[in-house]
Amino acid sequence: MTTGVRRRMGVEERRQQLIGVALDLFSHRSPDDVSIDEIAAAAGISRPLVYHYFPGKLSLYEAALQRAADDLAERFVEPREGPLGARLLRVMGRFLDFVDGHGPGFSALMRGGPAVGSSTTNALIDSVRQAAYVQILTHLGITDPSARLELVVRSWISLAESTALIWLDGRRIPRAELELQLVHDFAALAAVSAAYDDGMAAILRRILVEEPPDGPFAELITRLVGLAPQEQSS
Repeated sequence: MTTGVRRRMGVEERRQQLIGVALDLFSHRSPDDVSIDEIAAAAGISRPLVYHYFPGKLSLYEAALQRAADDLAERFVEPREGPLGARLLRVMGRFLDFVDGHGPGFSALMRGGPAVGSSTTNALIDSVRQAAYVQILTHLGITDPSARLELVVRSWISLAESTALIWLDGRRIPRAELELQLVHDFAALAAVSAAYDDGMAAILRRILVEEPPDGPFAELITRLVGLAPQEQSS
């Protein structure tokens, strides 16, 4: 008869396991409500051993946030192929996959959680926003954005973030509709800016030329035209 022998983890392997366990717990409950004892129990180790790898809950929380931030930033990576509207719709699908699966964790990441105001947490949040910004510029094929384009893209990223946080409180709008609405929000911000700036107008025209009749931007135009008052026949 043979008995199973539990393999002893190396230092880095154990650290990564603890980060994964903590992130899973933080994703389903507010980090403030998760204790070191719960993390230790979920990892199958003692409380003192957790402190052997991390000085305290804050350091473990920040390590979990780093992993979450890296994952979230990756959601904005998309091959530069096909119309922009379809690409952004896929990006928003992956973004809301993350939001949906990491509700409390996403809220903690964006709001700072127990580390609110810390330089580490602020840097992580900024890194996600910057990664998203760079990816959207890549989708647009622009390396040196104008002030107005930067305003449009950064405003849209901020809008997507705040919209997701509001949506998490009850999820009262169907997710597929929200994904499409966020893509339409990008087009709307670009259109308003294009009304004031020739450079933005040129970018918008290029986007619309590449948009197929069944694309999300074309759908927005159809919806807006449908809202226009119809002339009364005499």
